[in-house]
Amino acid sequence: MTTTILELFEVSAWAGIAAVGFGILFNIPRKAILTVFLLGFGAGFIKFVLLHYNINIVLASLIAASFVGILSLPLAHGIHQPPVVFSIPAVIPMIPGYYAYEMVLSIMSFTFLEKDDSKRLVFMEAIFSNGFTMLFILISLTIGVSLPLLLLRKHTAKRVDLR
Repeated sequence: MTTTILELFEVSAWAGIAAVGFGILFNIPRKAILTVFLLGFGAGFIKFVLLHYNINIVLASLIAASFVGILSLPLAHGIHQPPVVFSIPAVIPMIPGYYAYEMVLSIMSFTFLEKDDSKRLVFMEAIFSNGFTMLFILISLTIGVSLPLLLLRKHTAKRVDLR
């Protein structure tokens, strides 16, 4: 159990570091670096905890991206930056590179290497399986980040009266 928790914190820390790397690549302000790390860490932690409990990767990505989208609004107000500054770098590490790689590898094998029809069917199944998984993860990341920003934009923290 302790090892599992440490592994979850490790992969979450790497997700946070990757988010900071993409944030620096996009030239975010210095005062936003810690926030991007924490959002990337939180999104990675949520995604990997859900994957650990055998939740579908598409749903886990949607929930983690929604976490980023919802938290980026109040954080943006606190640091005086647009929410996109925090949300996009924090979500980029969740882009499904593995499924894209496997799909392209299957396309190459299907097209150029394999001549046996039965083996070509296996590659065809891998193309569609990996391709659709990648597509649905990308759609869930898009919806998870943009929907909270679109729905909650009118009710940002600037308009809340705390008196």
